[in-house]
Amino acid sequence: MSGKLMETVMTLNATIADVTARIQDRSKDSRALYLNRMRRAAEDGPRRAHLTCGNQAHAYAAMGDAKDRLVGETAPNIGIITAYNDMLSAHQPFERFPALIKDTALKNGGTAQVAGGVPAMCDGVTQGQVGMELSLFSRDVIALAAGVGLSHNTFDAAVYLGVCDKIVPGLIIAAATFGYIPGVFLPAGPMPSGLPNDEKSKVRQQFAKGEVGRDKLMEAEMASYHSPGTCTFYGTANSNQMLMEFMGLHLPGASFVNPDTDLRDALTEAGAKRALEITALGNDYRPVCDILDEKTFVNGLVGLMATGGSTNLVIHIIAMARAAGVLLDLQDLAEISDATPLMARVYPNGLADVNHFHAAGGLGYMIGELLDAGLLHPDTKTVMGDGLSLYAKEPKLKDGEIVWEDELRETQNDRILRPAKDPFAPQGGLKQLSGNLGRGVIKVSAVAPERHIIEAPAKVFSDQQSVKDAFKAGDLNQDTVVVVRFQGPKANGMPELHGLTPVLANMQDKGHKVALVTDGRMSGASGKVPAAIHVTPEAMDGGLIGKINDGDIVRLDAKAGTLEVLGEGIADRTAAQPDLSDNGHGVGRELFDIFRQTVGRSDAGAGVVV
Repeated sequence: MSGKLMETVMTLNATIADVTARIQDRSKDSRALYLNRMRRAAEDGPRRAHLTCGNQAHAYAAMGDAKDRLVGETAPNIGIITAYNDMLSAHQPFERFPALIKDTALKNGGTAQVAGGVPAMCDGVTQGQVGMELSLFSRDVIALAAGVGLSHNTFDAAVYLGVCDKIVPGLIIAAATFGYIPGVFLPAGPMPSGLPNDEKSKVRQQFAKGEVGRDKLMEAEMASYHSPGTCTFYGTANSNQMLMEFMGLHLPGASFVNPDTDLRDALTEAGAKRALEITALGNDYRPVCDILDEKTFVNGLVGLMATGGSTNLVIHIIAMARAAGVLLDLQDLAEISDATPLMARVYPNGLADVNHFHAAGGLGYMIGELLDAGLLHPDTKTVMGDGLSLYAKEPKLKDGEIVWEDELRETQNDRILRPAKDPFAPQGGLKQLSGNLGRGVIKVSAVAPERHIIEAPAKVFSDQQSVKDAFKAGDLNQDTVVVVRFQGPKANGMPELHGLTPVLANMQDKGHKVALVTDGRMSGASGKVPAAIHVTPEAMDGGLIGKINDGDIVRLDAKAGTLEVLGEGIADRTAAQPDLSDNGHGVGRELFDIFRQTVGRSDAGAGVVV
C-alpha cells in the first residue's frame, strides 16, 4: 500500500466512518444472508457445468466456430445485457457494442453472447405525458428482464450496457441478484455540447409566459438535444455514470468520453477484456457481491453529494443497496451530505455541461481530491482491482492501447471544478427534510441561499396540469407554496414533475417567494426553485400532505432540515379523496396495476422487486 493511501486510511473523516459503521450494523443480518447465498451459488463453479447436453446444445446452437470453446468449459463466456434502442440518443451507440465485445472476447480466448435486452424509456420524451407514470416502475421491469436473460445460467461474467435514468439502477439490482458472477458496466458517453442548457431553459420560461411561440421552443430543444449520446446536463443519467465510477463498476475515466470515438471503442474493448479476466475461471475472481458492499455505497453517496447529483438517485441508491443486502436510510444520506463539500458546478447547478466538467478534470480529479480529504473509503474492491485510487487516473489511447495516467492534481477550470479544501459550498447538494408533513428531500446546490427558507400560503393541486392552468389564469401571482399531491408511487407511479419548472421559475423571477411540496419526483435537471420532493408518507398512504387546504401556511426550511404545515387541527381533518379512476388505463398503465398495489415507500426505495 502506498504512503498516500495509508495516510488516507488513517485520516478517514469521522462522519463517513460513523455512518458507514451504522450502515454495517443495520445491515448485519441482511448482508450476511445475501453473501451466504452468493457464496453457495459461486461454489457450484462455472454455470455451464450444470447444464445437460440438451441444455447446452440449445444455448450454443447459433455460436458457429465458438461452440468448441463453450463446450470445453475452460473459456469464459460473457453474457451481454443491453438496453439498446435507437429512439434514445443515449442508448443508440450501444448498437455497435455487442459486436465489439464479441470480437474482443474471441481475440482473448473467450466468448460472448447477447443474453437479453431490457427496456429503456426516455424521461425526456415522457415528461408531462401519461407515459411518465410508468417511468419509475420501469426500473423494476429492467431488473426483471435482466434476470430473465441471465437465468439461462451459461455465463461466467456479465457486461451491462445502460446509461439513463432507471436503466442503470435496474441493471444494478439485477447485477446484485446475480452477484456471484462478475459484472462490468460499459457506458456510451455524452453527446457533444450543443445549445447551452441555460439558454434552452430561458426559452422554456419565455414559452411558458407566452413571449415566444412553439417554433422557437422547438428550435431551442432540437439545438440542445442534437446527436447520439447522453443529454449534457447533470441529471439522473449522468449522475448514474458518476455513481458507477465512484462504486468501481466502470473502468476508470469511462463515463464522459463521447460516443463513436476511438477512445470510446477502446474503453469498450478494454471493459470486455477485463470481464474475461475477473471470472472464476481465472486468478482474479471479482464477483459483484464483493464489490457492492457498505463502503462502496457510501462512496457512491459521497460522489452524489460532491457533484450535486440527481435527486432521483436518492430513491434508486436505496433500492440498489437493498438488492445487495445493504440497508440505507435518508439520515445516512443527510449526514454524508453535511460532511461532503460541493466541488462541481454543472447545469443545473452552474452553466457548464458534462463535457466541460470532464475537460476540467472530471471524476478522476474529484476522486483523487476526496481520497486525499479522507472522504472516501480507499480500500474498496472494484472491477479494475483493489483500491479506489485506481479511479483517480485518466485513460489515454496510445498506439491503439488504453493506458491510465496519474490523476490531475489541479483543476483545469475552477469555475466548474474546485478542490475539496476550497469548494463551492462546504456541504453537499442534497438535504433531508422532516417534520409533521413527513420526510422528504431537497436539492439545494442550485438554489440561492436566500431561498433556502420559504414560508407562504399553500395552493393545493392534484396534478401538474392544474398548476399550469392556474398560472396562466393569473392565480399564482403571489408568494406561494405549490402543493402537488397524489403523485406518489401508490397513487400514479410517482412521475417527475419537471414540466412545472418553467412555471415555478417564472413565479420566482417576479420576486415571489415560491416553493414546491410534492409526494412525487422532480427531474434530476431541476434547479433553482426550492422543491421538497418524495414526501413520505404520500397522500395515498395517509400522509398529512393529503389534508392541506389552500391558504394553510407551509414552511420549508432547508437550513434546519424541516418541512411543516403550521396551524392547529390539520391532522384531524378528513383527508382529500382523489379521483384516480383514469390513472389505471391508457399507454400501458393497465399492465402496471399490480406495481401500484405492491410498491414500497419512496424513502425505502419505492421498490417492487426489492
